[in-house]
Amino acid sequence: IGLRYFNVFGRKQDPNGAYAAVIPKFVKLLMDHESPVINGDGNYSRDFTYIDNVIQMNELAIKTENPEAINTVYNTAFGDRTTLNNLISHLKEYLSAYDKTIGEIPVLHGPERVGDIPHSLASIEKAKKLLGYDPKFSLKDGLKEAIDWYWKNLR
Repeated sequence: IGLRYFNVFGRKQDPNGAYAAVIPKFVKLLMDHESPVINGDGNYSRDFTYIDNVIQMNELAIKTENPEAINTVYNTAFGDRTTLNNLISHLKEYLSAYDKTIGEIPVLHGPERVGDIPHSLASIEKAKKLLGYDPKFSLKDGLKEAIDWYWKNLR
C-alpha cells in the first residue's frame, strides 16, 4: 500500500528552516508579532490534514485485511481545501484567544512562486471505501489543537 500525504500539519512541527511547512511558520511569525508573507494574492488553496488523520490512515493501511485494498495508492488528506487567506484568518482568530493583538497583525503579499500549483484537493473516496478512512480532524479542529501546543511550547 502506498500513501500520498497532503499538507500535513500538527503539534511539534518545526516552524524554522527553508522547508518549514506553512502553518507552523505562519503561527510562529504571528506569535512573534511579525507579518506573515503569502505568495501571490492568497487565493491559492490547499487540502491541509492534521497529523492525527495521518496516524489514523497509517493504522488502517497497516491493519487492513481487505484484499481489494492491497497494491494500491491512497491519498491521505481531509478531503477539503481552504485558501491561504482563509488559513491566515483562522490562525489569527485562534491565536487571538491567547493574545488579542495578534488579530491586528497585517498580512503581506509577495510575488507568486514560479511553478506553484494554484489549487490542491485530494480525493479520499478510495481510502474511505477500501480502508474505512474517516478523518476526524477538520482544518479548524486540527488548528485549535496545534495552536494550543505551539502556544505552550514555541514562545
